[in-house]
Amino acid sequence: MVLSPHLTRSRIACLLSALAIIGSAQSVAVRWTSIPASQSGISWRHENGKSADRHLPETVGAGVAIFDYDGDGWMDIFFVNSGPADFYKPPIALRHALYRNNHDGTFRDVTARAGLTGTGGFGMGAAAADYDGDGHTDLLVTQYGENRLFRNNGDGTFADVTRTAGIAGQGWWTSAVWFDYDRDGKLDLFIANYVDYRKDLVKLCFDMNLKVSAYCVPRMFSPTASRLYHNEGNGTFQDVSQATGIATYAGKAFGAVATDINGDGWADLFVASDMAPNALFLNHEGRRFEDIGLASGVAYSEAGEPRSGMGVDAVDYDGDGRQDLFVANIDQQYFALYRNRGDLQFTEEPGQVRRDTRLLSGWGLKFFDMDNDGDADLLLANGHPDDMIARRMPSVTYAEPLLLFENREGTFINVSAAAGPVFQQRWNARGLAIGDLDNDGDSDVVIGINGGAPLVLRNETGNRRNWVGIRLRPRRSNPAAEGAVIQWTTAHGTWRRLRTGGGSFLSSHDSRELLGLGQDSSARIEVKWPTGQVTRQDAVKAGQYVEIAEPLP
Repeated sequence: MVLSPHLTRSRIACLLSALAIIGSAQSVAVRWTSIPASQSGISWRHENGKSADRHLPETVGAGVAIFDYDGDGWMDIFFVNSGPADFYKPPIALRHALYRNNHDGTFRDVTARAGLTGTGGFGMGAAAADYDGDGHTDLLVTQYGENRLFRNNGDGTFADVTRTAGIAGQGWWTSAVWFDYDRDGKLDLFIANYVDYRKDLVKLCFDMNLKVSAYCVPRMFSPTASRLYHNEGNGTFQDVSQATGIATYAGKAFGAVATDINGDGWADLFVASDMAPNALFLNHEGRRFEDIGLASGVAYSEAGEPRSGMGVDAVDYDGDGRQDLFVANIDQQYFALYRNRGDLQFTEEPGQVRRDTRLLSGWGLKFFDMDNDGDADLLLANGHPDDMIARRMPSVTYAEPLLLFENREGTFINVSAAAGPVFQQRWNARGLAIGDLDNDGDSDVVIGINGGAPLVLRNETGNRRNWVGIRLRPRRSNPAAEGAVIQWTTAHGTWRRLRTGGGSFLSSHDSRELLGLGQDSSARIEVKWPTGQVTRQDAVKAGQYVEIAEPLP
């Protein structure tokens, strides 16, 4: 359990002692079930375009998005596929896939009706948000090639507005983050750019020991600048990458998350880079960003080396009121949990997460409350990018296991062995999205598999503890309520959660918030909106989704 940082030390000690007794008698071991296509109706598979030439983009996809595209209160799923590129011509037409939730544990393919069939590029990831504030969730698809922005028409269809919106441009775009960096009430857009990769620039690599073609390592390619687009409020965006300082950082960007590392109310940006220093962009009141990654201790490993940063997330995992950071790396480099010490300084924490990830390569990941006890647990999706890695390094495998860590009073414990058969198998996992697919009060998982069928994991036991789900309805703040602080209090404690933007890898999560109540049957909920206004609801009963609206001025 994560306690309010405002409790005194003596009260914390007494409360923890009491809760240890309660928790030991009411512990919930969360198990997951992998739902086969025959039950879910999801028959789509990712095509990675693997070829004898071994082009690097083959190794990166696929992303997923969980969002309610038709506004019926049930989460739908979008899967990103590859497509035509300068190095790849699909033998058959490929398509992304949108599956509508049938409210009974099954899904129906509505891709064609929604107008989302064509890829128009080699797809990477997805980011869903209501960027124009009309009440309908829109969809951005990042690609190797040119991004695609789809506006939700509100009638079950989408319109491609990429050109008119002003975000067109060639690159190798990966993760994207919708967030309100200048607090004007509109969602702006950060898009991570990986490396300068074009077929006419690529020199094919060869493994002399194995006598086969090989994937070229990222250090062979030049870094590129990511993009920040300001939402103009009229359906268009202005590129402010140079003006804000984002473009001064040339990295090899994969994952990104918007969070507030110093508690000043302005969204900062943590960006993972592959064999280049990670960036931590400090937001100076919406005017400019300053990269403090090196000074804060998150740019390099403890040995001063750049690592292969891929998936990222941010959360206050230890309840001290400060946002901590996490980044997944490739094998031999360890995944990094950075504890926020305050004063813009972070410390890389040891522990089971670091120990158990030494031989793994991490992509999609998420902090979320899997068992509704109020604190943030951690799920990691892994898989090596090189399908020949076992021939080079016998201790490392191409397909890798998922990892699940339970947060026990600020310490992460590996509980994968007890989480179900799916955690005993190995996968070439990439994107990961979290959402309550069956509206039963616990978080389910969708994972993109590179070159294969996705995983849909149902949380079987997380809702044995009580919960309240909330749908935030901003009226003056940005439509995603990014930057809002949610606080809920029960008879046994107080928890806080900052609503971040982005996170994971190439993926987008359920926009609702699940608040764990433990064994308590009600909670007092307070939302502090980005505008500074506060909404309070007392005695909210467990076991339901409720809407919380921002007050009008």
